[in-house]
Amino acid sequence: MKLFITGIGTEVGKTVCSAVLVQYFKAEYWKPVQSGDLHDTDRHKIEAWTDHPVCYPETYRLQLAASPHQSARAENLHIDLDRFQLPDTDQPLIVEGAGGLMVPLSDNRFIIDLIEVLNLPAALVIRNYLGCINHSLLSIMALQQRNIKLDYLILNGEFPEDTERVICSFIEKGTEIIRIPEIETPDREHIRAAAKQLTITKL
Repeated sequence: MKLFITGIGTEVGKTVCSAVLVQYFKAEYWKPVQSGDLHDTDRHKIEAWTDHPVCYPETYRLQLAASPHQSARAENLHIDLDRFQLPDTDQPLIVEGAGGLMVPLSDNRFIIDLIEVLNLPAALVIRNYLGCINHSLLSIMALQQRNIKLDYLILNGEFPEDTERVICSFIEKGTEIIRIPEIETPDREHIRAAAKQLTITKL
């Protein structure tokens, strides 16, 4: 099992959800691009929040906390999709993207292109906020247009029934729903508890 974790936007909880999935599947972890916070990267968080994880180094570590294409440009770098190579492992692997599907890696390459290059199925993290239905359906449509398999729809936190119904009715047969409870304070104890409570539903 290898899976690319993306989201409907920034700050929807991709890293927390990645930690829960690393714990649940006993998976390894890789973040291809880290922009900013190099003293406390998402890889550091996964290492701190999960039990004995194997975490692979980022292909690009960029100083500026901004969109990867901007961060790379600030260092006179160009993010080259050909440089990305999946870690050589037979173990389950969680790959975490940056922001949403259309976050630019360069002026004409985006996270969705990286998913294609890596040839991975996707898991889409959704969090409830005003506008999340629009962002969710647009993201699902983008994946469908690229023929990227959506293995999991991840509902992060609590959702109104009306919101959940519309989003879930839009996905194709074969996509499973993962519900992750609200985690206000991410740490190893809470990630363990969330992994134990995690539910996967087939439509």
